[in-house]
Amino acid sequence: MPKSITVRVTTMDAELEFAIQSSTTGKELFEQVTKTIGLREVWYFGLQYTDTKGYTTWLNLKKKVTHQDVKKEAPLQFKFRAKFHPEDVAEELIQPITQRLFFMQVRDGILTDEIYCPPETSVLLASYAVQAKYSTFNDDKHKSGYLSNEKLLPQRVYDQHKMTKQQWEERIQTWHAEHGSMAREDAMIEYLKIAQDLEMYGVNYFEIQNKKKTHLLLGVDALGLNVYEKQDKLTPKIGFPWSEIRNISFSDKKFTIKPIDKKAPDFVFFVERLRINKRILALCMGNHELYMRRRKPDSIEVQQMKAQQREDKIQKELDKTLLENERKKLQSEREKFERLEKANKDLERRLEEFQHANAQLQADLKERRQAFQELTADKERAEKEKQKIEEQRMEAETEARALQERANESESQKADLEEVINAKLHLIESLKEIEAQKEQEAVEWRQKAAEAEEESRLKEVEMEELRAQQAEAMSAPPVVEMRNLMAENGNDEGDGNDLSQDFNENDRNEENRVTESEKNKELQRQLEALKGQLTELRDTNITTTTNDQLHIENVRAGRDKYKTLKQIRSGNTKHRIDEFEML
Repeated sequence: MPKSITVRVTTMDAELEFAIQSSTTGKELFEQVTKTIGLREVWYFGLQYTDTKGYTTWLNLKKKVTHQDVKKEAPLQFKFRAKFHPEDVAEELIQPITQRLFFMQVRDGILTDEIYCPPETSVLLASYAVQAKYSTFNDDKHKSGYLSNEKLLPQRVYDQHKMTKQQWEERIQTWHAEHGSMAREDAMIEYLKIAQDLEMYGVNYFEIQNKKKTHLLLGVDALGLNVYEKQDKLTPKIGFPWSEIRNISFSDKKFTIKPIDKKAPDFVFFVERLRINKRILALCMGNHELYMRRRKPDSIEVQQMKAQQREDKIQKELDKTLLENERKKLQSEREKFERLEKANKDLERRLEEFQHANAQLQADLKERRQAFQELTADKERAEKEKQKIEEQRMEAETEARALQERANESESQKADLEEVINAKLHLIESLKEIEAQKEQEAVEWRQKAAEAEEESRLKEVEMEELRAQQAEAMSAPPVVEMRNLMAENGNDEGDGNDLSQDFNENDRNEENRVTESEKNKELQRQLEALKGQLTELRDTNITTTTNDQLHIENVRAGRDKYKTLKQIRSGNTKHRIDEFEML
């Protein structure tokens, strides 16, 4: 039995290992990978490896794996990556797994600065990446520091601004919160819709020379071929859409592209190594095939996937609506619970106040009753003293009358008795005064007793009201317990290939395309706001990179990816080829 070979394939989010035979082709290995991860949109992807010379290249799907220049190591190492890019991610990427793989690969390219991204766009994209990972921002779940282990921005952006990592995290957290309940899949698509407008998105660059030996760059992407100056990967100088190209071929280090316009000369350039020409040819063939496919009716397979995607989207919207309704219901119940809990606490507080007031009133009432009892006793004593004085007065008056009568009987005794009478009269006056004083005291005691009795009655009334309030408080509706609602594409390498010429006048619509920020005014506002904030925080001691300077110049000149594309494709094919030769 032939010995098996271990192969390790690294996707953007997993490591897979397979045992293959020496006879296994690249296509067979590729299909094993796509079936394992459940991918159907296979035409965008390929298996990438490092060859024995240290160059990164793509596995030829039609050849045996062991017959290719794969670096010999155990296990054999491959990366499963997007080889070709769509023109419009929102329209063309169908499966969630396809969207996720593209999202992770593009995000990785931006974070490593393989794809240049201006600072303000980097921050906004970081917030979408956080939304894609953490979903809806939640104060309870996403505490301060939840982004501390995340790589959020290119190192260049960190270096160029006077902000700590924590300050960056707080700013991105604010934007994360603004995305609300946006689904993870939608956040990935929003990320890609913005990223696809970046000048370096989806472009494979190769060093080439024209006949004058000028060192230039060739960019191959979904829309065609572009020529760049060596130090500027953002602003192409000349462009050729796929619809203008009839045939592509190479001979050794010479690469030839024949235009459809037969009056135009061939577009010829040179590379340093033969294997580079093979890579360019494979990318040109694959991109041209996808360019043509987009301009034809969808295949049955794609129609089925899109139909399934629509059904899944409808179901997700229904699920999202149900979840949102449940969330609102939960929120409503939580708020109701909080209100009831607050009401209960308020009632408990009021009950404590009532109890305290009740105890105070009881003490006051007891004190008033005791005072009333003392006043009653004093009143009784005063009444007795008054009665006694009155009896003494009456007795004195009787004695005085008796003495008066006796005085009348005897004139001789009158003088003797006058002094006694005067003394008795004086005693009577004194007793009258004392009686009046006692009467006044008795009146005062009666008044005080009445006031004490009225105060006691008022305290009783107040206590009755307090008892009624307590009874009402204790009869409040019970707290409702809050419920928890949880809620292959294997383009063969060859020396020459004729390309389909079945194009129409609508095949260059990309030249009239506008960026996502132009279409979306809210996005435009967000980017402008971020740009203004970051400009104030720019560290002037850090030198801007070449790409920063190129981007600033493009913005100042009013250029973007699609306006530049339209400009560099103007004029006929011959004129642009002549222009290339003059570079």
